[in-house]
Amino acid sequence: MASSLSEALPDAGLLDAYSQAVVSAVERVQPSVVKIDVASRAPAIGRVRAQTGSGSGFLFAADGLVLTCAHVVGGAATIDVTLPDGWRDRADVVGEDLHTDLAVLKVSAADPIAAPLGVSAELRVGQIVIAIGSPLGFDHTVTAGIVSAVGRSLRARTGRLMDDVIQTDAALNPGNSGGPLVTSAGRVVGVNTAIILGGQGLSFAVPIDLARRVIGDLLRYGRVRRSYLGIGAQTVRLSRRLVRFHGLEAGSGARVTTVVDNGPASRAGLREGDTIVAVDDAPVTGVDDLHRRLTEELIDRRIAVTFLRQTERRDVTVVPAESPTGA
Repeated sequence: MASSLSEALPDAGLLDAYSQAVVSAVERVQPSVVKIDVASRAPAIGRVRAQTGSGSGFLFAADGLVLTCAHVVGGAATIDVTLPDGWRDRADVVGEDLHTDLAVLKVSAADPIAAPLGVSAELRVGQIVIAIGSPLGFDHTVTAGIVSAVGRSLRARTGRLMDDVIQTDAALNPGNSGGPLVTSAGRVVGVNTAIILGGQGLSFAVPIDLARRVIGDLLRYGRVRRSYLGIGAQTVRLSRRLVRFHGLEAGSGARVTTVVDNGPASRAGLREGDTIVAVDDAPVTGVDDLHRRLTEELIDRRIAVTFLRQTERRDVTVVPAESPTGA
């Protein structure tokens, strides 16, 4: 009996340490976590009816700025934010970015408590993380788990690929979206964004390092600035013969399917059917790769675009414009 008790004690000690870490982290961040209730207007036969929904978010600055998911507040006619102490206020949208599923709101709370932000690049697989939110309307619910993987890719609702997404097994449900993913040190390292319906222990969060960059643009411009070629494209495989003949680094590219009249690509001479294989000598393996390269830094800057027209390799100089929609 003594032997069994002795063997159990180390596990009990570890559980206590784990509990203390989670409790401490929650106490540090929970005062910043908010419940978000939205109402939108949707047409119905013969009348207009209100649709409602809810999500989560958290204060990240002392002047009442809230970070949440774009899909939580998108299309909302009204947005109400509730703090843990019961204080409630109508929120305004400062800006949103559908491609990263992030949005910034503004509330007029007195003396709001901002959550401390961490560095998502420092996360390690197996590290303890805590999710705080309002799943299914249950305010300020806490779940915990571990970082299951880092560097995942996940498609936003727009179809654009998000990179460096955090995967965890912390339990999330509808309503958790927009809430913080927190380390045991009580620092926010992600914004909970998605679950896999029917999956167990498969939850995802936008990394806070990316969120910082998005926040900067949303506060400055109300949108995320991206460069724009003025084309539609799809990823296509290239024949081995073409790849060998032209010495290409990749076996695929981005085939142009549409060209906007008088857009940057049109002015440079790109046509439907051309296949882009490089930008500034960096290989382009497809549409996702092209999106990654069309950053704010390329706006109004001359870049070299390498493409295939049938079997011929060509190079043109293109000056990307700012995307009119952040696309």
